[in-house]
Amino acid sequence: MKNNVLKIGLFSMILIGMVSCKNDEKELADKRIMELESYVDSLKAVNSEDVQANWDKIATDFDRKSTEANDAIVNLKDDEKTSSQTKVDAAIAKYADLKVSVQTNAEAVKVATKPNPNQLLRDRLFGAGKIGEDMSFAWVNKDNILKTYDTFFQSYKDNKANFTREDYDEIKLMYEALDNRKNTVENEGLSSEDNTKIASIKFKFGPMFKLNRVGAKSRETEEAKE
Repeated sequence: MKNNVLKIGLFSMILIGMVSCKNDEKELADKRIMELESYVDSLKAVNSEDVQANWDKIATDFDRKSTEANDAIVNLKDDEKTSSQTKVDAAIAKYADLKVSVQTNAEAVKVATKPNPNQLLRDRLFGAGKIGEDMSFAWVNKDNILKTYDTFFQSYKDNKANFTREDYDEIKLMYEALDNRKNTVENEGLSSEDNTKIASIKFKFGPMFKLNRVGAKSRETEEAKE
């Protein structure tokens, strides 16, 4: 009889221990899931710029919390595991939506800040911000047109070895736009001395440009064959 009582007592202790263990596992799982859900929800309150700037840390923290939550539900009973997994999956889905948004914004910023090669070329030949997409030379007048031609020609000579075929096409458009502006400036009091100096620059530039342009096309054709 005494032995039976001892066996029953021992069995009860084991059973209580098992129940306690199960409760501890469920409590831990609930805690980890709540931490994951709270973390993901908290990101909604952070402005997009800060999220973008700290994304690497956010991603690291999320990976850790989601791993802890998934690990915590492994030993739960089937019904508890199913409901817990649903909560974890929902939090992961919210995070995935946020990640897509962050990546989309990052790409948009990258495109917006990516230098326009044609604008870089214009800045190089005429000075930063002087010429835009419309290639308007409205700022050029009888007093600065000679300097504008000279700056253009000197910059061209300094960089001609680096120009691509596309660059030469763009340079041609810019040069023609400047010439059109010259026609207007001539009627606004351009001095004959400055006009003569501009003519000398144009005389040097014309043949040089044609030769360099052909050379660039030939160079790129050869490089494409290699």
